[in-house]
Amino acid sequence: MNQIALVTGAAQGLGLCIARHLHAAGFKVVVTDRQLAQAAEAARSIDATGERAWPLALDVTRKADFETALAAVLEHWGGLQVLVNNAAMTKATPVMDIGADEFDAVLAVNLRGTLFGCQVMGAHMAAQGYGRLVNMASLAGQNGGTATGAHYACSKGGIMTLTKIFARELGPQGVTCNAVSPGPMDLPSVHALVPDERLAQIVQGIPVRKLGNADFVADLIVRLAMPDADFVTGATWDVNGGLFMR
Repeated sequence: MNQIALVTGAAQGLGLCIARHLHAAGFKVVVTDRQLAQAAEAARSIDATGERAWPLALDVTRKADFETALAAVLEHWGGLQVLVNNAAMTKATPVMDIGADEFDAVLAVNLRGTLFGCQVMGAHMAAQGYGRLVNMASLAGQNGGTATGAHYACSKGGIMTLTKIFARELGPQGVTCNAVSPGPMDLPSVHALVPDERLAQIVQGIPVRKLGNADFVADLIVRLAMPDADFVTGATWDVNGGLFMR
């Protein structure tokens, strides 16, 4: 495979897992993070040769950063076929205590970042007649959140709506746009956010009585990024252990 995928927020956690799986599936991977040093360390951990993993600094709250990143990738590798909008800010502040600045900051990263990524990279893909956009949503956007803040839940609900809009907008040009909506994952970020006692209670409320597997989520994203996933668009793919059923 000679396709290039860019993952935002890929220096750690689920983003790094996604980048690893795309690399293992044969993609060249652009590992982006707001801090270049962290992106570079992550890229080296994926591919020490640097031949198929390349770091870039990218602040998803800035549309100009996406434009700069796109230009850099085109110069470095000559194309871009896949974007995974993964970068996120997660807060668990009680709804009555959320201030304007914190609310705006969470939506700027999670929702506005997804908008800008789909606008910039989606326009390039549409011009080329092919592309795959995958947006990271969350169970919180479907059920209001089990352990996260209202601003996080609102942003993730908005991502699912944006996914439908871009799927309609770009579908005729060969670009698909899907969302993946994980429930609580067995990740360091989840354990850091949720106290152990509260997390144990959450697990007991999950029908399958366990946290989600990040590797499975990454594999699903790889599948949606493949060329033959051309009849799947505008969908939200649930990975939540039965916490939310349609």
